[in-house]
Formats: sequence, C-alpha cells, structure tokens
Amino acid sequence: MLPRGRPRALGAAALLLLLLLLGFLLFDGRLRRAAALDGDPGAGPGDHNRSDCGPPPPRPSKCELLHVAIVCAGHNSSRDVITLVKSMLFYRKNPLHLHLVTDAVARNILEMLFHTWMVPAVRVSFYNADELKSQVSWIPNKHYSGLYGLMKLVLPSALPAELAHVIVLDTDVTFASDISELWALFAHFSDTQAIGLVENQSDWYLGNLWKNHRPWPALGRGFNTGVILLRLDRLRQAGWEQMWRLTARRELLTLPATSLADQDIFNAVIKEHPGLVQPLPCVWNVQLSDHTLAERCYSAASDLKVIHWNSPKKLQVKNKHVEFFRNFYLTFLEYDGNLLRRELFGCPSQPPPGAEQLQQALAQLDEEDPCFEFRQQQLTVHRVHVTFLPHEPPPPRPHDVTLVAQLSMDRLQMLEALCRHWPGPMSLALYLTDAEAQQFLRFIEASPVLAARQDVAYHVVYREGPLYPVNQLRNVALAQALTPYVFLSDIDFLPAYSLYDYLRASIEQLGLGSQRKAALVVPAFETLHYRFSFPHSKVELLALLDVGALYTFRYHEWPRGHAPTDYARWREAQAPYRVQWAADYEPYVVVPRDCPRYDPRFVGFGWNKVAHIVELDAQEYELLVLPEAFTIHLPHAPSLDISRFRSSPTYRDCLQALKDEFHQDLSRHHGAAALKYLPALQQPQSPARD
Repeated sequence: MLPRGRPRALGAAALLLLLLLLGFLLFDGRLRRAAALDGDPGAGPGDHNRSDCGPPPPRPSKCELLHVAIVCAGHNSSRDVITLVKSMLFYRKNPLHLHLVTDAVARNILEMLFHTWMVPAVRVSFYNADELKSQVSWIPNKHYSGLYGLMKLVLPSALPAELAHVIVLDTDVTFASDISELWALFAHFSDTQAIGLVENQSDWYLGNLWKNHRPWPALGRGFNTGVILLRLDRLRQAGWEQMWRLTARRELLTLPATSLADQDIFNAVIKEHPGLVQPLPCVWNVQLSDHTLAERCYSAASDLKVIHWNSPKKLQVKNKHVEFFRNFYLTFLEYDGNLLRRELFGCPSQPPPGAEQLQQALAQLDEEDPCFEFRQQQLTVHRVHVTFLPHEPPPPRPHDVTLVAQLSMDRLQMLEALCRHWPGPMSLALYLTDAEAQQFLRFIEASPVLAARQDVAYHVVYREGPLYPVNQLRNVALAQALTPYVFLSDIDFLPAYSLYDYLRASIEQLGLGSQRKAALVVPAFETLHYRFSFPHSKVELLALLDVGALYTFRYHEWPRGHAPTDYARWREAQAPYRVQWAADYEPYVVVPRDCPRYDPRFVGFGWNKVAHIVELDAQEYELLVLPEAFTIHLPHAPSLDISRFRSSPTYRDCLQALKDEFHQDLSRHHGAAALKYLPALQQPQSPARD
C-alpha cells in the first residue's frame, strides 16, 4: 500500500540519513588519524585512484530520468539487487529507469516485487538473459558469476538503440550517496571517451600477487567494472561488439580463460584503446576485495559514494574496517522498504499500475469508522518476494500435491517438524519485516533439515498494517504452488507421516480433476500436550483418541467448525464418504491448484477459512472425507488477533460487517443459490473460539 501519514515516513528516512552522514564523518576522522600514524601516503595526485576530481560537475536536472542497468540471475542475486535498490532509493532525488537483464528465476521474483512495491517514479524493464548467452558462451570464464558475469559486454546491443547513457552496476554494490552525482560525471567525458570506471584497488593486474600469476593485460592497475558509466551511443559508433570480440579472441590464444569475467575483457580493450576510458574518482567504487588497497582511497576521501563487496567472501572478507562497512550494508539490508515509497515532489511521473485507484479507494475511507483498520488492511498492497530462498521446482507428476500454508516469525519453530512429516513440495508464505526476513534466512541456514529441502518454496510478504492479512498470505502461497493439487493447511498442524503418498494415491483413484470436482477433507485432531508420541497410523490415532491424549479439533471450544466431518463415521470408514456443507464448517482440504482463491477481505481472526469453504460449496465442489487421512494441531500461545477478537466487541462487530458484505457479493455471483448461506452468516461468532 502507498502509506498514509507520509511525513512520518520522511522523518524516519531523514533521521537515518543524518545518522549515516554523522557516521561517515566520524569514521573519516578516525581513518585520517590512522593513516597519519601508519604513514600511508594515500593516493598520489596523478593516480587514477584519486578521491577528488576538481570542482563537481552540475547535477542533472531535478526531474531528469536516470538509467541504470543490472545483470541478475538466480535467487541469491535477486536478494542482493533489492538491497542495492534500497540504497539507491534512499538517497535518490531523480526518477529512475532500471534495466534488468535477468534469467527466468530472477525475473519471476523481481517482476512481482516491483509490481507490489509500487515505488513512485521508478520504471523497470526486463531483458531475457537466456537470449544473450550465445553471445558470450564461447568465452571460458573461471569467475563464480559464470556466463552472467560476461553479459555487461553485450549491453550496448541488448539495451534499446535510443538509450545513449546508462550506469551499469554489479549486484554487490551499496550506495552511500545520491546516484545523480554519479550520473553527473558523464559531463567529464571528452568527445571520444565512452566508458567511465574507477581504478582497480588491488595489485591484481600488476601480476605480483603470487608466483606465476598471469593476469589479463590492463592499463596500469586496471579498472574495476562493478560501477560503469557507459556512453552507449559512442560505443555503438565505435564498433564496440567487434572491438571486444577481437580483443578477447586474441588474448584467449595465450590465456586459458577469464579470471574476473567481463572485467578482464574491458581492461584488455582499454589497454589497446586508452582513449575510451574516463577514470572516475575512487569513492564511486570502494572495493572490499581480499587484497584491497581501498584504504588509500577512503582514508583520504571527504565522503564515500559506493561500497563494493567484490570478494567472493562478501561480508566475511578480511578488512580492519569491515565492521563499519558491514553495518552500513546491514542498514539497507534490514531497512523497511515500505518507507521508500515516497513521491518525488515537483516531478510528474506515471504512477505505478493500480496506484491511482488505490489512492482513490483509501481517500474514501472514513478514519472515524470503527472498522477503519479492517478497511485499510484490505486495501494494503504488500511487497511480495516470492521464492526468497533457492528452490527447485518439483518434476511434473499428474497427481502431485503441494502443502500450502502461511506463518509469521513466531511459528518458525514448526518448520523442521513439518519437513519431517511432509516429504513433498511445500509453498509457504511468511509475514515478516525486512529485518525479520534476514533472521529467517539465518534460521534456515543454521538448520540442516531445512537447508537440505530445495522443494520448499518460501515467499516473504512484508509486514504492513495492524491486522494479520491471513487470506492474502494464503493466496500468495497458493498462487506459487506448482503441482496440480494443493493441500490447504495451517502451519501449526502436522500431517500424518504417510499423508503425502496417500493423497496422491487417493487423487488418482477418485479420478479428480476434469473427471470430478471435489475437495478431499483431511480430518483434523489436536493435542493439548507440547510433547506427545505422534501416531503412525489411524489405529494408533484412535487409541490416543480413546484415552484422551488426542481430541477432534476444537472439540471443547468450537465443535461446529469440524462436526460435519462426522468423526464417528470416520472411525469405521474404509472408503471416502461424502458430507454436506454446514454453517461454520472449515475443514482442511485438498483441491486442484486452480481452485477459488481465499477472500482477502477477511483479515485478523475469524471466518477466513469458513468463507473459502462456502465458496467451494457454492461452486459445487463435493466434500469427500478420506478414511485414512489425518492431521494434528499442536498447542501454541494465542495470537494477538485472537486476543483482540475475544476481548473487543468492536472487533467482533467488524467481523460481522465483513460477513454481511461477503454474502452480498456471494449473492451477486451465485444468485438465489446463495440464500442457503444466509442463516450461517447471521450467526454471531463465539468469542471463546481459539
């Protein structure tokens, strides 16, 4: 959602900016004193690695559109891009057009992210990296970036012909200044210069790092290509494509491969055509590599502009000042991206898709309405980062089932047990802040059980608003499921160990799909004990039920929610049996992936699953109870939304208002058939339900 209360967001951003600037000033003073004590001569006046370059060029006009190109492939690189973009957005004062060269994985992630981020004055264009692979696949490359690390070479031909200027960035850089200052350096180019680069801040290209080290040719120390200013028009006129290809083929006659991907080839071309390059001040690419000499730059600089984590070790690189740089990076890694949805006042721009309609709907809300929080939460557009971690899609199987669920930070402890119980694919939506998303990442990496599961897709929905958007989360997880069928569960349930295989066999035997429109009911039970012996079969479950170690789900507080399952019949059943819909029925079901979505108006606690079952029944899904299936709810502390539901009559009144609106929409879609649900909708929900 485009946040209301903008002055507050701007205040938080301004405060962070002030703190960062103060940190730089203090850090700069310490570095200068350290350099004086160490006798570090710093950068000489004739060195390309200088931090000052005469008077600063004029900034671009306030509303000038700045173009930025980034090559990005895979899940991890997509996360890096987001941190980079956050740092750019934090300082920027100009509209931006991002040109993203991506593989299919990164495009799927970033297209959804930017669509839901809805940042004003930011355009995003995607280019298919797979279509460019053939242009660089002939180049042997030892660098960990693989083929994608060579694709900056083909940007002059890949980007639109009318695009003349572009800033090219690696995904592992972080801005500490307004990107318009970097764009302004195009003004320093002579009539022949076409490539702006910062000198390489190590001895790599001098060839003296170890015995028999033979780098690619370079001009002096060479240049680092993590930050590039490209005059695309001049490169095209100069025959750039033929130029770099001829140079690369010639060098590869005597060198086995590139070691630093595109950077080696850029440097070899510049060695042969030095007039192409415009050296940039070193502060625009402070390189934290394993053998960095960057301290010569930042100890003499008045401020830093771009920090580049160009070591394969990234944040674990050895550097005596790494803690400062790491904290700076973490500031943006964990920064609330919602605060970056700020307007560029005085710069008219095309609003993000859907933004105008959203603002109009928000403007019509009455802040005095007792249900204002519910109305606002329904309209909130949450940032969504699908497949937050590396994920391998399941191989296509005609009866495969994905477990679909949602959770927040306080339910992470359920994941390991769930993975042990369900060996099949899962699609899970997590409601997290930006900082919590990083905690979640560390949680997964620290768990051998979770780290080994590449068939579990985690989708982060970023937290915004006071109420838990439970059905929006379910819809995100459901939309990302890749198998023909889905098991719609909740995170605090553990399925029977055999349930995954049993469901696939049942789907095939019952002829679901095009032959039969049905929802398979998985009977739900619960234990009140935090530790208990999980049953391995229906026989064991019934024994636990008989001795009071297990109960049918919500037997004590809300029996009507699952009573239509007919547990007495289930005890003896040998075959699936059909049950009828009844008021407040909310079983856990297996349905085709293209089933109706959950109604997103139901936020917080109450009626979120019930409404979905009503819709399934209205669309004439059979409800078939499976005789050998079961899932068991584990105890946990009540959520904040449940507590509010129990204690607040207003909360319950608002839920009733949502139910009334739901029935009105149901009547519009299904006509007189919706009348059967009216008595159920008019029944008050019990505040005792847990």
